[in-house]
Amino acid sequence: MHDFSLSLDMLTAITIFLGLLPGFAWLLFYLQEDIHPEPKKMIAKVFFAGAISSIAALALEIFASCLLVYRFYGCTERVSDGIELTPLLIVAFAFIEEIAKFLAAFFVVAKSKYFDEPVDAMVYMAVAALGFATVENLGALSGQGTPLIFNDIFQIATFRFVGTTLLHTLTASIIGYFWALEIRNFKSGKMILWGLFWAVALHAVFNYLILAYSNLLYPIIFVAIVGFFMLSDFEKLKRREL
Repeated sequence: MHDFSLSLDMLTAITIFLGLLPGFAWLLFYLQEDIHPEPKKMIAKVFFAGAISSIAALALEIFASCLLVYRFYGCTERVSDGIELTPLLIVAFAFIEEIAKFLAAFFVVAKSKYFDEPVDAMVYMAVAALGFATVENLGALSGQGTPLIFNDIFQIATFRFVGTTLLHTLTASIIGYFWALEIRNFKSGKMILWGLFWAVALHAVFNYLILAYSNLLYPIIFVAIVGFFMLSDFEKLKRREL
């Protein structure tokens, strides 16, 4: 009995570690790409704002499920058994999550003196997304309902590292890119709306690929293609700052 308890403790520790690893690993990558590093205090604030926004997004997703799918009839029982995803709900979830990440970054940095370069919009959006994704990762690894063996934990964590976590940072960075263009060109909000549109569209396509194909190769390839173009845009913004 003692050995079984010890093994569960070890699995719990591994679960928490692997749940945190993707977010912090990608966070270090993005921070190294920033030619003018942001204050650590601001990075921490945006990261935790993103984490909190993940909880708010989950509540809104449950509400959206009740409204759009179950019409509130027996919603509590049905949601507890698992949410039935429809095309409309896939888009709604993507919209809720992208809005949540944007607001998390916006309310923390928009009036900050450290938000002094257009490229900062991409950096802070990526940081908010990583906070968001870290909470999601912990939930995905710990909320399976039954004890997971190490192989299950590793497979889920690996996919979330190269798939879901990266997807969150890329779609958030898309909003950040259009936000940066808005700052540079003194627009009135239209660019951010375009960024939100593309972020939601790409996020919804990724979720559809996960549901439509048992093979995770397709969503990962999709993320890799999006990542290539997003990093290209990030480099363009950085060169303009020099």
